[in-house]
Amino acid sequence: MPHHFRLIAVTALALAGAGHAAAQTAPPPQKKIYCWEENGRKVCGDALPASAADSARTEISIKSGLPTAQVGRALTEEERSAAQQAADAARRQAEADAMQKRRDLAMVESYMTEADLRRAYGERTALLDETLKASRLGITTLHASLLSLLRQAGDQELAGTPVPPRLTRSILQQHAELLRQRQILLAQEEDRAALENELADSLRRYREMKGGAAAAAAAPASDK
Repeated sequence: MPHHFRLIAVTALALAGAGHAAAQTAPPPQKKIYCWEENGRKVCGDALPASAADSARTEISIKSGLPTAQVGRALTEEERSAAQQAADAARRQAEADAMQKRRDLAMVESYMTEADLRRAYGERTALLDETLKASRLGITTLHASLLSLLRQAGDQELAGTPVPPRLTRSILQQHAELLRQRQILLAQEEDRAALENELADSLRRYREMKGGAAAAAAAPASDK
């Protein structure tokens, strides 16, 4: 047999012998006792039946007699769905928190002082206030117009003459438009209140960020 073939054969035999020795010296797997509940009573055994595979159980070492693992029961489809929804909500919240952090940093970098931040919000506030003023004026005008139409209809009825269909349609249209404009005004007022809350929250976060930055800048000086 050529020399290099003899070398390969000897090496293979040596590896096989080492593997056999390792298999002989490897410790056998520890035996366990499984304990679970079945029909309201505790059941223990050295083997876990298929019927208990999804049940909560305690695994106990036969050698030490001590618990080695606590396995929870398998989740139902509804529980898995709820857990997934909770995980998705937590992920979305983490993303929103990270986005808010980036916005806060941009806010601190964009506005050197609190007065600068207030001025920026002041522009938005002034625009909303003008919109509210125009909406209220429009509602007042509509209300006066509707009252005028109602008086005309009342005069017609007092005179014993039927209210013209055209006047009736105008009253209905004016009334519907008045209700629509009031809903718009309500939404605008909610936007205005939300802006006030946003300003208060932005000022709070701005002060926190500025305070944290000031504390970080002062820390090296205080350490000297």
